Formats: sequence, structure tokens, C-alpha cells
Amino acid sequence: MIYNKFVEVGRVVFIAKGKDQGKLAVIVNIIDGNRTLVDGPSTGVIRGVRNFKDLHLTKYKVPIRLGQRTKGVKEAFEKAGINEQWKNSLWAKKLEKRHIRANLTDFERFKVLRAKQLRNRILRTELGKLRNANKTNKAPKSKKAKK
Repeated sequence: MIYNKFVEVGRVVFIAKGKDQGKLAVIVNIIDGNRTLVDGPSTGVIRGVRNFKDLHLTKYKVPIRLGQRTKGVKEAFEKAGINEQWKNSLWAKKLEKRHIRANLTDFERFKVLRAKQLRNRILRTELGKLRNANKTNKAPKSKKAKK
């Protein structure tokens, strides 16, 4: 199968745009082809209607019923340990790195620049050493004697 993440009741979504941007919520009901009812009591998302264009589907799913109340959604969300799984995912780590990088001061950006320059200088010198060692280890090509 090509797709493994479907819009379904219980699917955990990442809110990419809007009021609760950057938070997780759970699909509680599907209204039509464009909108869904989401609820995220554990993450601070108030139950409401969201457009699918503002949501990103995650690989996580919570076992809830259609139209489950907020209390039941919260219990299922916490029982499944979605917050811990999310924090350990590459997606969340990437977002955190992006957030940290965006909030650097000028001096911190300068320190990152210098660290990258130092790292690249070390890599260049080591690569040069390996190239030189490889050149000296190669046997010279034998030339055929002219008659």
C-alpha cells in the first residue's frame, strides 16, 4: 500500500496553521471532505472544527469512538503515551532544532559559524592527508619500452 496514514477517528494530527499552531490534537469526528472536529485536552487544544489544509497527519492513532467526549479523549491520549512518543520522534526534534536556530542571538550565530568553519578545516586537512597517503601507495604505471 502506498498510503499508511488515513483521515480517521482517533488519528493524531499536528496543527500547522492557526490558533494552536505547533500542537497535537486528535480527530474526533469528520464533518465533510474539508473539515474535521479535533480535540486536544492534553496539549491545550480546545475542541473545535479545523480545515484539513491546516493539519498534518501523524503516524499515531488513539483508540476512541466517534464523537468521544473530551474526558475520554484525554484518557486515551495519555494512556497511549502520545506526548512521549511525539517528543522522541524525528519530526518533533527537527521542529525543536528549527525553533532554537531561529531564536539565536547574533553572537550565538557567530559562534555556530566559527564552529562550522573549524569542523570543515579539520575535515579538509584529514581528507588531504588521506589523498596524499593514497598517492604515495599507488605503484607507478609501467611504461612499455620502445623498440
